[in-house]
Amino acid sequence: MRALQITDGSLELAELPEPSPGPGEVLVDVTAAGVNRADVAQTAGKYPPPPGASDLPGLEVSGHRRDTGDAVVALLAGGGYAEVVAVPEQQLLPAPHNLDLLDAAGVIEVTATVVSNLVIEAGLRAGETVLIHGGTGGIGTTAIQLASALGARVLTTAGSDAAAAQLRELGADHAWNRHTTDLPGEVEALGGADVILDVIGGSALGSNVSMLREHGRLVIIGTLGGASGELPIGQLMGKRARVIGTTLRSRAPQAKGEILERTRELVWPLLADGTLRIPIHARLPLERGNDAHAILREGGHLGKVILEVSSEGP
Repeated sequence: MRALQITDGSLELAELPEPSPGPGEVLVDVTAAGVNRADVAQTAGKYPPPPGASDLPGLEVSGHRRDTGDAVVALLAGGGYAEVVAVPEQQLLPAPHNLDLLDAAGVIEVTATVVSNLVIEAGLRAGETVLIHGGTGGIGTTAIQLASALGARVLTTAGSDAAAAQLRELGADHAWNRHTTDLPGEVEALGGADVILDVIGGSALGSNVSMLREHGRLVIIGTLGGASGELPIGQLMGKRARVIGTTLRSRAPQAKGEILERTRELVWPLLADGTLRIPIHARLPLERGNDAHAILREGGHLGKVILEVSSEGP
């Protein structure tokens, strides 16, 4: 099979043996793979795969089960940048209706991440206020729409005024250019946030706690601003707030399956009726994996980047 392997910090097209399915696993013939920041970090040597996972990058794919031919999307711990993947059956969902199978490759990782963090971990409820850092990425655009559909007031940030306007079109109640805005001041003027979804990490820890309301929940899912920071413990205690750190990739198949069932219940109907859409910034052929990664490194994109793996149509 064709696959992209990591060589000296870059992606290289190679011919590799197909994976052999283990107990409880099925083979999926891949149509397309979603590109995520974790893939970029892994390629740079900064995010090794969990024990037992494929060394190939790629956390989500769309394609067809080889045993049944059914169109599916799969959540992976690695290996998605290839023509064939072996995946635990619990980590498969039927491909969403009314969605091109190429574009469906960018659905499962972001929706599962948002559901697991905003709904399961943070318990976001209708009428609450959520702040979503970095609203233009795949996770951000998905989180804005799902939080809005759940009845929350949505605050978010972008890298430009034009991008902020696009996020308001997606359903954000307030979107600011992070380069020109006093974010803590703006959020404080709106009464603070009940939930903050944070991809920045250490450098934003103090300001995030300052923006929380009483009983607020800060959910940290990334470390773009560093893996450590200073925590204002007194402020956290005074607000009776919580800091939650989570990852999805390293969870056991059963835990991922439970998250995916909740995701299917909440998100699949929204995808079917068009309430929620996953913006696609670019679709590139598999051999242009390095160009796909460059888009994520450079920023300024809106939504997902997709690698087209199969020459077959959806």
